[in-house]
Parts: sequence; structure tokens; C-alpha cells
Amino acid sequence: MLLRNQQSLLTTTFKILWLSCILVCGTIPGTLASEYPALSAAEKAWVGQQIFNNECASRLECLSSWNSSEAFPSMGIGHFIWYSEGQDEIFEESFPELLQYFVSRGIDLPAWIIDTNFTAPWQSRNEFLNELQGARLQELRELLASTMTEQTEFMIDRFDAALNKILAASTQQDQGEIEEKFLAVAHSHAPFGLYALIDYVNFKGEGISSNEQYAGQGWGLLQVLQQMPADEQPLPAFVDAARYILQQRVAHAPANRNEAQWLAGWMKRLDSYLPPLYEQGR
Repeated sequence: MLLRNQQSLLTTTFKILWLSCILVCGTIPGTLASEYPALSAAEKAWVGQQIFNNECASRLECLSSWNSSEAFPSMGIGHFIWYSEGQDEIFEESFPELLQYFVSRGIDLPAWIIDTNFTAPWQSRNEFLNELQGARLQELRELLASTMTEQTEFMIDRFDAALNKILAASTQQDQGEIEEKFLAVAHSHAPFGLYALIDYVNFKGEGISSNEQYAGQGWGLLQVLQQMPADEQPLPAFVDAARYILQQRVAHAPANRNEAQWLAGWMKRLDSYLPPLYEQGR
């Protein structure tokens, strides 16, 4: 137990130092963020609102939720995954990192979150639902409702690191083409191209985890860029590639997950990446 606590402390310390560097440097060290357009404050707010609408239909009560087909709750405007202590799932957990980000920004957390060592305190969905209108979850929703700007910045920071992670996970032969496609989308129809990339990374990840696969096939940004043709208009090509990748995910998902129920919503989300001019022609 002592060793585990020491490891947890080291991990937390590293994350705080890493996030502090983001705040000082303005981005992740070594990223290629300078190669794509910077978002204005108004554009960042728009991106955050789009993601909040995608995940929650902009409903504040959805800031703390637990879907019936999932084994974990999701929090915030980006529906960041939160696991209980010792829980082992294939999907990347992100809510504890957001909490650490809040700490780095001087935002006070509820005492009960600190007491749980940043792990979800509910062992089942029923337990969570029984507390949905309780003091702890009301306090958490108030925190999340008041920190939408910081949540958006957290997602943008993760996006800023995504390209380097993807390139590091790619073969040297593929790196040039993947980077070219990534930057082509980023420069497309501002701010829609950047929104598409930021949302997809938050939505389905970078695609570099060997755990996030069905039948050996991933569904993250890397797989979308690999599927995307290089000789078409970047943003529509990105959306079409994402459609195919998510359809393949559903086709290979375990039957008990019933992922087909989410597919129509996922397709609608991808359509939001396209400016109205493109959307009218689909």
C-alpha cells in the first residue's frame, strides 16, 4: 500500500509539473502547435460550446452522467471518463487529469474528491444514480458549470500534444503523410478544421493505445488520418474517413456493448465538423 501511495504521489507530481510547463510555455514542449492557426478567445469558447452540445446537448444536469451501457461515469463538457479505485477498462481515463489541471490553475476542488485520491467514489451505476441529486454531485456539477473555459483549454492542450504522439506511434514511412493530412485539416475552414481535430481527440482519442481496439482495429485520430485520402478536400475527407472508422468500430465491438445504438449520434457529431456550405451538399 505504501509503494502504491508513493507511485501515486510521483504520478501526481509529474502531472502538475507537466501542466505547469503548459501554463508557462503556452503549449506542450516539442509540439507542432505553431504550425497551425491559433484560436482566438471567441473561437475557443465556440469550440467548447460545440463539444458541450455534442456530449450533453448543452444541459447542465448532464455534466455528471453514467450511461446505462458503460461501466463508469463521465464528467464535464467533454464527458471525461472517471474510474473508481482499481478499475481496469480499455478506454483512456481523463477526468483525474482534468482535476489536476484545475489544481494547477488554482481552482479549489471539493474536499471529498481530494479524500478519494481523485478516484470515483461509486462502485456501480445504481449507487451513482441514487446520489445524483445529493450534495456531492451537486457540488461537482457547480464546479464543472463554472469551469467551462478551463475544460476547453484542457482539451486544446491535449490536442496540442496529439500530433507528436501520433507521429511517434507511426512508422517513419507514414509520418510525413500523416503530418501533412493533420495540418491540412487544421488549416481548413477556420475554426471548423481545428474544432474537428480537437473534438475527435477528446471524443475518440489519439488512436495510439493498444488497449483501445476491437479485433486489432483502433478508432482514434491516427486511424482516421490513415484512412483519409490525401488528394481530396481535407475537411470532408476527414469526416468521411471518421465515418468509416466508427462504422468499423461498431461492426467489431462486442455484442454486449450494443454500440450500434450510438452510431447515429456519432454520425451527427461528425457532420458538425463541416461548415454549412458543405453540410448543405451532403
